[in-house]
Amino acid sequence: MSKFDKVKYDEMAKIIKSMAHPTRLFIVDELSKQDHCVCELTEMIGADTSTVSKHLAVLKNSGIVQDRKEGNNVYYSLRCSCVLSFYQCVRDVISHNVEDQLKLLK
Repeated sequence: MSKFDKVKYDEMAKIIKSMAHPTRLFIVDELSKQDHCVCELTEMIGADTSTVSKHLAVLKNSGIVQDRKEGNNVYYSLRCSCVLSFYQCVRDVISHNVEDQLKLLK
């Protein structure tokens, strides 16, 4: 693997790793519907604000979400909606896995 390839795949892995948590997957899914402030996401998730803020920081540092300040609130939105195609890919893999499991039962 060339140095260029290593950098490229390291960056790709960083982005994929940033979504590799159920709470962060939930956050991205919710942000695909509309922008949310930390307080709204905290209530939806049922976790404390610091935990949700840490999850948002991971997503922001990888470039998946962005934030904007409005008054006392910080609102988050998807920076790149193309990440949602990854969700469909994951659903497709799950579907194929289920089909394979069902074949074993026959």
